[in-house]
Order: sequence, then C-alpha cells, then structure tokens
Amino acid sequence: MFKITASNIFLYMEQKISAGTVLLSAGIPGECFFDQSVILVAEYDQKGALGFVINRQFPRALNELVEFAEGPAFPLYEGGPVAQEGLFFLHRRPDLIEGGTPLADGVFMAGNFKQAVEHLKHNRISAADIKIFIGYCGWDPLQLEEEIAEGSWLIAQLPVEKIFAHPAVSLWDEISANKDRY
Repeated sequence: MFKITASNIFLYMEQKISAGTVLLSAGIPGECFFDQSVILVAEYDQKGALGFVINRQFPRALNELVEFAEGPAFPLYEGGPVAQEGLFFLHRRPDLIEGGTPLADGVFMAGNFKQAVEHLKHNRISAADIKIFIGYCGWDPLQLEEEIAEGSWLIAQLPVEKIFAHPAVSLWDEISANKDRY
C-alpha cells in the first residue's frame, strides 16, 4: 500500500491533479462552506492550488453590482471563500475575449473583462461560454493533497466543457449519482 507522506505527497498527487481537474466534496452534508461543492481547479503547482466552486449560484446577478448596473442580468457564482470582493471568470471564447490563460480543453481563465461584459451586453456570448465568480478557493502547498488523502475531496473525471453545459445546481447530484461514469 502506498503511504502518503509530506515528502512524497506532491509527487504522488501531481499525477492526479492539474489545471482542469474537477473535485467533488465528499464531506458530511451541512458540515461547511464546501458542502456538496464541485470545484474546478484552475491553477496547481508547488505553491498550492486555486479553484472555483462551479455549482453554487450567487444570489445576485452581475447587473446588481454597482459598477455593472448598466450590464446584463447575468448569473454570478460563489467561487469560494477567498477574495470575495473580487470577480473572476472562466470562458470558452478566446476569439472574443483577449488575454485569457488556457486552462484545459478549450477553457480559459480570465482575460479582458471589459470585453467579456461588452459581449454579454450585445448577446455575443452566453452562459454556455462564460462563468463569472465572486471569490475563489485557495490551498497552500500540500493542503489540497492532504484533504484528498483524508477523504474530503474526490477527483471526478468530468469533461471540463460540462461545467458550461450542465445546470449548476444539479451538478453535484449528477456526478455523485454517476461516480463510476465520472
């Protein structure tokens, strides 16, 4: 049996976690912020990990934020408990949004947010193309690996493009019910 220790955990988990990895919370329901969360890992390296909760819609829309009052009533998502004063986004339209960082399978992180909002206003992009988050999830080096090793997270083999196509609120249930498939 492979024993995970502080000295080898990163090398072991590096084979399983990367940008584009989807995590499924496996904790006790009602236990914490991450109850029934599906997280897309956006950055992963020896400095730690960064991801977004992709299945929890925020109670307000983009146009309800003061600086975007003239924008569309576009859904926002609770990306995580870190930096909740900031907006972050993932998209699939590098042809319309400049400066994004390739994540995985045609999904990009960030880019020119002014362009994204302009394209939303003119219906050139939709919820099938972009997800906007308030806050993000962050892990220090080895923290995510330790949480996976203790059973708090399961790694799901979900195609990244499904995060844009699947109804967000039922994504955790869908993956949980079909663990063998994902």
